[in-house]
Amino acid sequence: METTLYRPIKCFLETAGYTVKGEIAGCDIVGLSAAEPPLVVICELKLSFNLELILQAVDRASAGDEVWIAARVSARGKGRESDRRYRDLCRRLGFGMLGVSDAGTVEILVSPVSPMPRKNPRKRSRLVDEHRRRKGDPAVGGSTRSPIMTAYRQQALSCAAALQSGTVHPRDMKEAVPKAGNILRDNVYGWFERIDRGIYGLTAAGAEALIRWPVNVPGETAE
Repeated sequence: METTLYRPIKCFLETAGYTVKGEIAGCDIVGLSAAEPPLVVICELKLSFNLELILQAVDRASAGDEVWIAARVSARGKGRESDRRYRDLCRRLGFGMLGVSDAGTVEILVSPVSPMPRKNPRKRSRLVDEHRRRKGDPAVGGSTRSPIMTAYRQQALSCAAALQSGTVHPRDMKEAVPKAGNILRDNVYGWFERIDRGIYGLTAAGAEALIRWPVNVPGETAE
């Protein structure tokens, strides 16, 4: 699974000085530099280098300053990473290539040195905002079969935790969750029920969500 590549690539980018989180706005990996505004680095993961991986990178290019594609290298050296045409295509598009060995070693196959396409400020802003609002790194990059722990889901869980002991008014949650009123009112996940004007309680679905995703432990990368 692509998730097996997440740890090695995360460590590689963190060593380069980026704060790295997985599954941000559809991107497998997003890294932000400490500068302001930050340099936005995006990396897409696949088990092998193929056309689909390049197409994903093309889709992400307008949101990032630097785009990488990463995949496992062939044990016999006969994968796409050895194909000069594939590497040349990445160079022409401005994408970097990272190869990950079975031992977890990351190798730079192509550096992202070419000019990138024109940026999309809205997509870029969405990436940066989600990255900064998300607590910890609770989602493994490359995940496809489980709900993504977004910043919104984290805040909804904080609201659910506050309701565990009984009904609560949104204003009492504002310090921890500034948009608690909107989250309770919209009730996207069906975790809350309106008891009275401005008073909410926890549904059975909300209680089950807290069992699945405890919020008393700081958000770290899921295993």
